[in-house]
Amino acid sequence: MKITILPGDGIGPEVCKHAVSVLAEVASAFEIYIEADEHLIGGAAIRATGSPFPEETEAACVASDAVLLGAVGSPEFDHLLPESRPEMGLLKLRKALGGFANLRPAAAVDALIDSSPLRREIFEGTDLLIVRELLGGLYFGGPRGFSSDGEEAFNTMRYTVDEIERVAHVAFTSAQGRRRKLTSVDKANVLETSRLWRETVTKIAEEYPDVELEHLFVDACAMHLVTDPTRFDVILTENLFGDILSDEAAVLTGSLGMLPSATIGGAVDLYEPVHGSAPEIAGKNIANPLGAIASVAMLLRYTAKNEQAALAVEDAIKAILNEGYRTIDIAETGCRMVVSTADMGTLVASRAIEHANVKYAYHAV
Repeated sequence: MKITILPGDGIGPEVCKHAVSVLAEVASAFEIYIEADEHLIGGAAIRATGSPFPEETEAACVASDAVLLGAVGSPEFDHLLPESRPEMGLLKLRKALGGFANLRPAAAVDALIDSSPLRREIFEGTDLLIVRELLGGLYFGGPRGFSSDGEEAFNTMRYTVDEIERVAHVAFTSAQGRRRKLTSVDKANVLETSRLWRETVTKIAEEYPDVELEHLFVDACAMHLVTDPTRFDVILTENLFGDILSDEAAVLTGSLGMLPSATIGGAVDLYEPVHGSAPEIAGKNIANPLGAIASVAMLLRYTAKNEQAALAVEDAIKAILNEGYRTIDIAETGCRMVVSTADMGTLVASRAIEHANVKYAYHAV
């Protein structure tokens, strides 16, 4: 399995380093062949080449089975036009890989229940998956730009039936493997694109009679995420709404640093933690690497097709948290087991090997 590593900016290189270490250890235990190389993206690429997504990086990515990304973005480049900033490298990467379905899980972890901004009785038991359409909508629709006098700006939200159908199939299939409930989120009372979205999803639902479908307006969904998050199983929505709702859901867990994501459906899968580059803490060895490490678990599940290897990583994360270890972003007041980025990565890698050895021994019998 060929993997391209894109550490990126800010805390990206720190968290990527430990995610790759865990991947290497677990892949070895499960006899999964990994060939990995590293390339530039974002601000790091601008400094070296002048482009946020160099041709060399693109060529390496499209020739891979999967890409593992750290984070992209730096205030150093805020003066540049949007098309020249580090974030454009991420948009170009997504388009080059062709992945149209972004999967973002958010679940209550028993050891961190009290880290959530929600009361225990509201958040406990939450386990949801947001499926975000990633290649359409306002981020990619045209025309877009500024008027000649700079006094007006415009973007175009656009979707086709085919774009909606393909991501809906991913969401319904995901729901079949979970609790068989799908919530489709739109703004059909205002937007024509949302009316097409609702009509198309309703039609696709006929192919999945075992999955319960409900429709919610995006504002209602945002409200229910903070008042009754356990009502959700799989949430399906378009690009802009998915961007906002998935960040909202991530915060409910107590820290953006905890959560992974996977982008699938194209020729090459993309895995990345939900958090950003967090330049204010870069280089301080305090960033939470668990989101990046959990992204490795998703890589093992969706690209390597090895559920046992994925569970070995996820079980290791849970074990370390249950033992009381915390990075500063998830540490309770008075916590005595606050560890650095490096220490957390080493701890998870160690436990992952223990779990991998047990599961591999069982698997090999």
